[in-house]
Amino acid sequence: MWPPATAAATARQSVFSMALRATISKLELHVADMVRGYYASHGLTVARHPSETEERMMLRVLAFALYAGEGLTFTRGLSTTDEPSLWEKDLTGSILTWIDLGHPDERRILQASGKSDKVVVICYGGNASQVWWQGVQAGVARVRNLSVLAVSPDQVQALARFAQRNMTLHVTIEEGTALVASADDSVSVDISVFRGLG
Repeated sequence: MWPPATAAATARQSVFSMALRATISKLELHVADMVRGYYASHGLTVARHPSETEERMMLRVLAFALYAGEGLTFTRGLSTTDEPSLWEKDLTGSILTWIDLGHPDERRILQASGKSDKVVVICYGGNASQVWWQGVQAGVARVRNLSVLAVSPDQVQALARFAQRNMTLHVTIEEGTALVASADDSVSVDISVFRGLG
């Protein structure tokens, strides 16, 4: 028989584990990308880590729409530091596209550029993103496969309105903007380019 202290600790651990379970959402995503000429629908499962906000989760959804393709997937995200928010792999497991959100440090960007064909950073911190980019720009200047995009924190906050357990979203992408729409709401997101490829 377990001593009382051990039993109590086990109970606490069980409750703690339950509290850390991800929130699962089902998403039907329809993408019309006028820039790439990409038109497709994707049935996705989006797992939101307990420490992830709805805003960040929906930014991941937007990132998926911007770079949608057969091999693009959500990763374990905040559950691990070894993976980006999304990545695209080929049939051999090689990483074609590495997509990070936020303000990764210079070392992480350099490591990602060596692991993948293309690295994308999407930041959403407003003035803080400007400061971050000024701080790392020189250190990653030699990275040829890096692009850095920025979206307004206010617009990311507006995207959180779409966060539900079951979602159907249409994303229409034109140069510099993405229109995200549900059956009864829509948000236009401006996409700034801090650094583009080529």
